[in-house]
Amino acid sequence: MNLDPNYIADYSNNLIKEIIAYSPKLISAFLILIVGLYAIRVINRLVRKIMIKRKFEVTLTQFLGDILLWGLRILLFVTFISKLGIETSSFVAILGAMGLAVGLSLQGSLSNFAGGMLIILFKPFKDGDLIEAQGMIATVSEIQIFVTKLITANNQVVFIPNGILSNGIITNYSMKGNRRADLTFSISYDSDIKQAKDIILDLLNNNPKVLQNPKPDVFVKNLTDSAIELAVRPWATNENYGSVFTDTLESCKNAFDKAGITIQPFVKEKSADKN
Repeated sequence: MNLDPNYIADYSNNLIKEIIAYSPKLISAFLILIVGLYAIRVINRLVRKIMIKRKFEVTLTQFLGDILLWGLRILLFVTFISKLGIETSSFVAILGAMGLAVGLSLQGSLSNFAGGMLIILFKPFKDGDLIEAQGMIATVSEIQIFVTKLITANNQVVFIPNGILSNGIITNYSMKGNRRADLTFSISYDSDIKQAKDIILDLLNNNPKVLQNPKPDVFVKNLTDSAIELAVRPWATNENYGSVFTDTLESCKNAFDKAGITIQPFVKEKSADKN
């Protein structure tokens, strides 16, 4: 097959003309892309600095920064291909269809995502707080977009999906700063109530880890068939709560032994014998 040299020359000339005619669009599109990428980087850094300066949560700052970054990148990409002369309406329709399909297939993940947003915005807890949720008591290590990372007292790592976490009951033991220990001592009816109360109060008032505002309280909680129940209510900071709880139990037991006050063990009632 022989090619006509004139045909090849005409085709080459037409191709060069088209390239020259299209080159302004191509150059301007790539200029927009380069300048846009630089501007997005500057805007993202600026917004992150503003959020950090205004003391936004670290997780919220990172999340909003990422959303802004990818949103601007998508906008820049659509502008770039539009400048090249490519029709964007079909492209946007394809993106919408893909988004719908992904959304339907990731309903559980979207629920966790929404739960993470609620936790980040309404702040029922933050990193370092001791919480009780979903039957677990643990310290919050990290609030992620889809899950919350917890560290238990025995140093186990637990991940709870944000969807069920945000929809459940959450007890935050760290939010108020101080905690009250609720203890109960059962003493025999032969014991002196006033003496027992004075011993407990003296121990609490001389414990530097027990707060005096509000003051610790001791009172008769209940009179059962077998014992007198004394409620003991010392207050402590979150850091000292555990030691105050255990120290109170040990010191009261030792003091009761020295004073001759009998701690009444739990007595299980026996059913009457059938005749």
